[in-house]
Amino acid sequence: MKVGVLTGGGDCPGLNAVIRGIVRKGVQEYQYEFVGYRDGWRGPLEGATVPLDIPAVRGILPRGGTILGSSRTNPFKTENGVRDIKDNLAKHEVDALIAIGGEDTLGVAARLHGEYGVPCVGVPKTIDNDLSATDYTFGFDTAVGIATEAIDRLHTTAESHMRVLVVEVMGRHAGWIALHSGLAGGANVILIPEQRFDLDQVCAWVTSRFKASYAPIVVVAEGAMPKDGDMVLKDATKDSFGHVRLSGVGEWLAKEIEARTGKEARTTVLGHVQRGGTPSAYDRWLATRFGLHAIEAVRDGDFGKMVALKGTDVVRVPIAEATSKLKTVDPALYEEVGVFFG
Repeated sequence: MKVGVLTGGGDCPGLNAVIRGIVRKGVQEYQYEFVGYRDGWRGPLEGATVPLDIPAVRGILPRGGTILGSSRTNPFKTENGVRDIKDNLAKHEVDALIAIGGEDTLGVAARLHGEYGVPCVGVPKTIDNDLSATDYTFGFDTAVGIATEAIDRLHTTAESHMRVLVVEVMGRHAGWIALHSGLAGGANVILIPEQRFDLDQVCAWVTSRFKASYAPIVVVAEGAMPKDGDMVLKDATKDSFGHVRLSGVGEWLAKEIEARTGKEARTTVLGHVQRGGTPSAYDRWLATRFGLHAIEAVRDGDFGKMVALKGTDVVRVPIAEATSKLKTVDPALYEEVGVFFG
């Protein structure tokens, strides 16, 4: 059997660990051949490949990013995209395809399998941890660790100057990174997309913190919105999956806080720093297990499935189920950490 592998969407720590797990087990135990597709769905769409064998995956476990490259290519937005993918898979004699990605990448895999019979297996990847049907996605733990370290560092400079520091983290529709890193880093305010925030209340929390002779840290997810406003956009243009570029809510929030409280406020946007660098030990572990179980699903012919973490077990769930809705922060969980606000 010959298996194709691709990584799509935003890059993420742990992608290389998945690739390594797939190839090592596939070659050593099943004697499969592999082909790597370049830059997400662009690879099978255009026939762009790279060699993928055991020598190619040596030494990549601790490396961030992806040796296959990535993109936000949507083949359903390309004329004859599905036909071209099927033609290239046949040309390369590929019997099955493993797609490693988030909501968009796996959404394409679900359609290709469900509507066009392309044998696909999915692996969940997103630092946002917003894929339903899995307890955790790899990349999330690393992103939270990076954001927490940044918050720890910002506490000292905030207190040295007695100013408000607003930390903007990633999270388009789900506030998992903001919630976890904000709580772990001792933030005084955490704002997430699932709960529209009251700007007056935010300013009251900030003022309360200053009265206690401490400088406040405000952590805000990029998709968070005020009760009487809209999402702050960096760029209104959309990618092939219909997403606009976020970022800017942190700067906007700092200006509003400064104007309303009279306290100096600065912004730190962590942005792609959260995606980069070496994966944490947990993400290496989880990504490797996902890779091992993904190639097992291929061996079993269990296509249209995604590997997922349930407790400590890796199970298989329909890709369509995993991408049908986002996993968002439960209001009760957000309320639970509210005791630390202000």
